[in-house]
Amino acid sequence: MKHTMQLLISPSLRHVTVLPAKGFKEFVKVKVGSRRISYLMVFYSLLLFTFLLRFVFVLTAEDTIDGERKCSTLGCLGRKIGPRILGTNLESTVPEVIYQVLEEPMDQIEIEEGPETPQSLEEFMEEMKDTRPDAETFAVKLKAMVTLLEQRTRTAKIQEYLYRHVASSGIPKQLHCLDLKLAHEHSINANARLQLPSPELVPALVDNSYFHFVLASDNILAASVVASSLVQNSFRPEKVVLHIITDSKTFSPMQAWFSLHSLTPAIIEVKALHHFDWLTKGKVPVLEAMEKDQKARSQFRGGSSAIVANTTEKPHIIAAKLQALSPKYNSLMNHIRIYLPELFPSLDKVVFLDDDIVIQTDLSSLWDIDMNGKVNGAVETCRGEDKFVMAKRFKSYLNFSHPLISNNFDPNECAWAYGMNIFDLEAWRETNISEAYHYWLEQNLKSDLSLWQLGTLPPGLISFHGHVHAIDPFWHMLGLGYQDNTSIPDAKSAGVIHFNGRAKPWLDIAFPQLRSLWTKYVNFSDKFIRTCHIKAT
Repeated sequence: MKHTMQLLISPSLRHVTVLPAKGFKEFVKVKVGSRRISYLMVFYSLLLFTFLLRFVFVLTAEDTIDGERKCSTLGCLGRKIGPRILGTNLESTVPEVIYQVLEEPMDQIEIEEGPETPQSLEEFMEEMKDTRPDAETFAVKLKAMVTLLEQRTRTAKIQEYLYRHVASSGIPKQLHCLDLKLAHEHSINANARLQLPSPELVPALVDNSYFHFVLASDNILAASVVASSLVQNSFRPEKVVLHIITDSKTFSPMQAWFSLHSLTPAIIEVKALHHFDWLTKGKVPVLEAMEKDQKARSQFRGGSSAIVANTTEKPHIIAAKLQALSPKYNSLMNHIRIYLPELFPSLDKVVFLDDDIVIQTDLSSLWDIDMNGKVNGAVETCRGEDKFVMAKRFKSYLNFSHPLISNNFDPNECAWAYGMNIFDLEAWRETNISEAYHYWLEQNLKSDLSLWQLGTLPPGLISFHGHVHAIDPFWHMLGLGYQDNTSIPDAKSAGVIHFNGRAKPWLDIAFPQLRSLWTKYVNFSDKFIRTCHIKAT
């Protein structure tokens, strides 16, 4: 029996009636709305509806063919169309056994280095293609390979830190040669024993109309770079006074270098610690603290062998402990800045410089900075694009598991940097900063060195707490000595760059692309430099 379908559209276009066959009383009404539409639109709408019905049938049939039917027609449609449209899968296709194997503690799975463990991702993929293992075997093999590679990476990283520690703790033979050559020159050449500065310039040493810089160092080559870069980039070098403080063994070669390498019109003063009459053990508590600190480190820290033998601590923790063994952290040269008001009683303001920096701009503008009554003008190290270097807060340096620290300080307070600091000595003399420094050194010793781990910055953060004025980061770029992702254009745009870290620019372990920023201030044609085979690369 043949039936035909009739399509009736009302004159007002408000209803469309579909009749299955002639004389059939039941019908389907579709409301269109008050808005006029074209016959062509109605035709295409019906065509689309017909296509969707056929699509639902195909998906449902596919699900039925694959196995037991588990959803209704509309449910299957949503489950199949939704993820395809959104690009996601609502159900994980990873077998549960893989998660179970990967989540097992390390001591519950046997990890052995041998022919059974793939040594690389390439070997792993070849083995999986050849054996076609089940999911559990796949997960076990994968975990064994990743664990083995992690162990190797950790071992290699710790060895790298140990080698860098050894390389940075010793004195390169070229620098030792330079010391000896200059010491000999000091003994035989009167021009190498000149009074620095000359007698007529001595009044400038206490004249606050000059720009006074202080550098404490026992490294002649490093001190020469700081001095040269300071003077060469100064707009008014005749107003620059650089006070160099060194130890007794380095005084003669240091004096010889600056006597024979004049930086006129700048004024250079070279003094040894023993030239300061007040610097005796009874008057300087930090000397006694340093002796105790050295004994305590030997007793409680073990040494480099004990540190690297630890199999549970993360490599960066081991690196920090190795750095704590560096001789410079037990050197008075590293603590001397806390005595600046006593060292220079006639001066109102000084800029203190570390010997691993390079100055790339005129620094006289630092004297124009309003310190708002604060003592220490420093660059903060918790803000900046470089999250590795500029993400340091108090919790990065102090042990907040100790009540002495947690009860007195905020772990999220922004840290700041040593290396290039403006010190208002007038304001400093009105505070108890130096006394606080001594107090916290003593507390750290009583606590078995548990308040902080290394260096003079942690007690500096504590003693200068509340006395720091943040200055523009332009004045001090850090990190060139322990990470090499600083670009040359960025480094050149900074006023002062700081090679803080183990990879000092005078060492063979320096980062080659950054070292050139330092070597440009070394005169490699100088006879002492050539004789000691000090080279640019």
